[in-house]
Amino acid sequence: MSPPSPLNALVVTNMFPSPARPAFGRFVADQVDALARLDDVDVEVFAFPGGSPSRYLRAAAVARRRFHARRFDVVHAHFGLSAWPALAVPARVRAVTLHGSDLAHPRSAAITRAALPWLDLVGVVSAELGGQVPPWAARGGVQVLPCGVDLTRFGPLARAEARHALGLAPEVPCVLFPAAPARPEKRFDLAEAALAGARARLPAERAASVRLLSLGDVAPERVPLYVNAANVVVIPSDREGFGLACLEALACDVPVLSTPHGVAPAALQGLDGCHCGEFDAAEWAAAIAAHLGEEDPRVPGRERARAFSAEAMAERVLTSWRGLLVGAAR
Repeated sequence: MSPPSPLNALVVTNMFPSPARPAFGRFVADQVDALARLDDVDVEVFAFPGGSPSRYLRAAAVARRRFHARRFDVVHAHFGLSAWPALAVPARVRAVTLHGSDLAHPRSAAITRAALPWLDLVGVVSAELGGQVPPWAARGGVQVLPCGVDLTRFGPLARAEARHALGLAPEVPCVLFPAAPARPEKRFDLAEAALAGARARLPAERAASVRLLSLGDVAPERVPLYVNAANVVVIPSDREGFGLACLEALACDVPVLSTPHGVAPAALQGLDGCHCGEFDAAEWAAAIAAHLGEEDPRVPGRERARAFSAEAMAERVLTSWRGLLVGAAR
């Protein structure tokens, strides 16, 4: 008897790295790569540029032409608006993973929710986000299906080595804000306020030497250098879909302060040297100052991050796909 054919899946997404934007949707690419490494699954990607409604209509037309002669076991969209082009591809079952901004903005949320009843499974990147999916819109239920952290890319490096690679003096204490400062929901203003309070608690010479680093269009392969260069990573966001930056810091054994959104409450619970709670300027300043006062502060975070690795999350997705296919066969 010949072995069964591999499960055949297509990922449809407007969030995927490109030469022009190599960091965009890196977490989706990490999940695709992790799925491709699993046994008994073949996964392809149909990526397209998002933005205006006309781009999604064009993507649907392209997908229909490209895949009309095929029928996938699973078509899985990443980002709510991508569910509409995904409907143009023949499939036994259909799923989507919602990432947060697809439900945060009123117009995107309305268009996303309209697509959900046509799908067999609605995935969300955190339980917190799942609370924003109305029951009528998820006929197959809601499952938490985050992308996970790439532990092959993120791991501990000597701080002096990381700082040298970034052109920083080895002895310069650093705080990392792991997002683009221009993104208002990430609250760079709160990071600045907390750091100002922390500087006031340090000796004048050390306070003056502290650097506040941030991430914008940093190439993905350089992000671990920024994480490892930091004494502490601060995430004062108003909201997070999943909050991968928290796990990336933990994977490098770097202390984290985060507001309680996305994965942070589960990832940071009971972890010495880390803090998860609503933003309080004095409390955060004291915690930051404590880490800046150390030469090489580390926390035992990597094992905690391992539970949310890209590989572990890919296994979770594959289990969900198989469950959908069993149900469809009945």
